[in-house]
Amino acid sequence: MTVVDESAETRHSDDADVDDATVLDVRGLRMRYGSTDVLGGIDFRARRGEVLALLGPNGAGKTTTIEILEGFRMRSAGEVRVLGVDPARGNEAWRARLGIVLQSWRDHGKWRVRELLAHLGRYYARYSTKDVQRPWDVDELIATVGLTPHASKKVSQLSGGQRRRLDVAVGIVGRPDLLFLDEPTAGFDPEARREFHDLVHRLADDETTILLTTHDLDEAEKLANRILILAGGTIIANGSPDELARRTSADAEIKWSQDGQRFVHSTPDATGFVRELLQQHDVTDLEVRRASLEDAYMALVHGVESGRADAVRQFEVVTR
Repeated sequence: MTVVDESAETRHSDDADVDDATVLDVRGLRMRYGSTDVLGGIDFRARRGEVLALLGPNGAGKTTTIEILEGFRMRSAGEVRVLGVDPARGNEAWRARLGIVLQSWRDHGKWRVRELLAHLGRYYARYSTKDVQRPWDVDELIATVGLTPHASKKVSQLSGGQRRRLDVAVGIVGRPDLLFLDEPTAGFDPEARREFHDLVHRLADDETTILLTTHDLDEAEKLANRILILAGGTIIANGSPDELARRTSADAEIKWSQDGQRFVHSTPDATGFVRELLQQHDVTDLEVRRASLEDAYMALVHGVESGRADAVRQFEVVTR
């Protein structure tokens, strides 16, 4: 039987450095299935209006972590507060402050888009506050996710991309304080993806905290203020996309044209090399490609999977 360490819960509630702006506070989170440790004691926080991306290979523990935060799975040990509440004991009013966009859900094909959102929205009305009016106005919401031309269609008549937009609308109809997004742009065309990114930025500007799980590293780099990389049941990196990229040992790649020829050079000191290059030669079409989030991610995850502890130690954990 899985139990929660009650003494840890008591210590957590007395911690003075957690303030009202802290939306997620996770310390020493552990999860064990039988004799297998899925989460080996993870720690992180998120503040109001922050966008976090939780990355990791399949089987790293991402889904387990999210389900614990959402209150759908009991943890084995550790201290967790979501919107100031232990998710294992969250009530209906607490759940009304959460929004969840799953990879897929069993939709109601016979409902029309506007009717479905209006129906779901009514459940949130009783949880309005002086600061947050719930639910989202249905026509404004439909326009926000780009479904106005399809508002009268049955859900079964929507295309895959349109259904995904509806998934997002269902997740935010209650104007959540905390939004969980699981592969949110799967099935989106480039235009819809860009519109969704704009929506995420607007929600964050309105102080909605967002926890994003995705395998799309480019999307994570564009959306997230902070990246958490989970592997082997532990968080092996925690920082902004730029911070993580700077900590990888990958060389920068420099390309340039000179006297009608194209040159490529790799160097750990891109600034110094470019300065010297420009002083000595007349070059054109200069390009500098530094290490990216993808480079950092691949280096870290491959290091963990190959048992190389030094691959992780080179990354200084950045916390806020």
